[in-house]
Amino acid sequence: MDGGWELRDGPSDPEKWLTAAYADVTLVTRVGSLHADHAEPGTRASGRPTSSSTLPGLVVQMFRHASIDDSCTVLDVGAGSGYGTAVLCARLGDERVTAVDVDPYLVEAACQRLGEAGHEPRLLVGDATGPLDGQWDRIVATVSVRPIPPSWLAALNAGGRLATTISGMGVILTAEKRPDGTATGRIERDQAMFMRTRTGADYPPDEQALLDRARVEEGDQVERGRYPMVLDVVEAWDVRTMLEIIAPGISHHHTRENGVRIAVMAHPDGSWARGEERDGMVTVHQSGPRRLWDHLDEVRDHWIRHGMLPFHGAKAVIRPDGGIELRRGRWTATIDP
Repeated sequence: MDGGWELRDGPSDPEKWLTAAYADVTLVTRVGSLHADHAEPGTRASGRPTSSSTLPGLVVQMFRHASIDDSCTVLDVGAGSGYGTAVLCARLGDERVTAVDVDPYLVEAACQRLGEAGHEPRLLVGDATGPLDGQWDRIVATVSVRPIPPSWLAALNAGGRLATTISGMGVILTAEKRPDGTATGRIERDQAMFMRTRTGADYPPDEQALLDRARVEEGDQVERGRYPMVLDVVEAWDVRTMLEIIAPGISHHHTRENGVRIAVMAHPDGSWARGEERDGMVTVHQSGPRRLWDHLDEVRDHWIRHGMLPFHGAKAVIRPDGGIELRRGRWTATIDP
């Protein structure tokens, strides 16, 4: 949200609050290190969302992809508000459900809310990409990861199944654990995108700092763009997924300022690019060791000439190190750690 995130005070308008709570929408509950529960009236937080109450339809969609039956034990990765955990408890019983989140306050608040609803699942505070205390039949994540944490494969029971999304890609990956410690599955013919996992209170500050620089600095290379319009890559899921396959780890920001559409890209290696669209012409600034905008043009060229890459329906093999091998017909791709 340009200009910051504005606090919406639910208790001041209970009817509107309940309408929002029961709507099939995502409600952002935490921006940067500030949770809505701790924000003062009138607060406008800045930064990237770090937790939310995911739209209920998407939560159920992920549970469906995990093929959960009444006998399963389940690890819910990304407890957040506790909504998904509550759904699992209502279906399976508290004793079959474990939830984990990296944020101690989120776990504390979820525990309280679940208790008020009559549920007492096992709740863990910790980095879900690290070692896990337990074994489960299913692991379902409402946060995105890259690579697949090796600890997930270790924590799955034989024949167990995971359902997750890959960071920066609008795809759902499901896979079943094999006796050799790998997992095999597929990219579902469906779409979803979640916040990626974090290990601290917020995402690393250098990522935001580079995006901020990219918004204002003159590039080492400045030229006219090949396309007359900038693309909001965050909303163009197929293009973003293709770009993540060939050039992983790019962050994106899209805005409009004084009638000018601006798209910014940044990568942890220090590369950045900015496209500014004015009167049907795009000016592109690029700096750093790589030319990120050129990668995007490469993807847009392929998408226009050939359509999207055939990742939907692709077979997937998850290696013990969490890397993913994809194959569909003659097309192959590797998503390395």
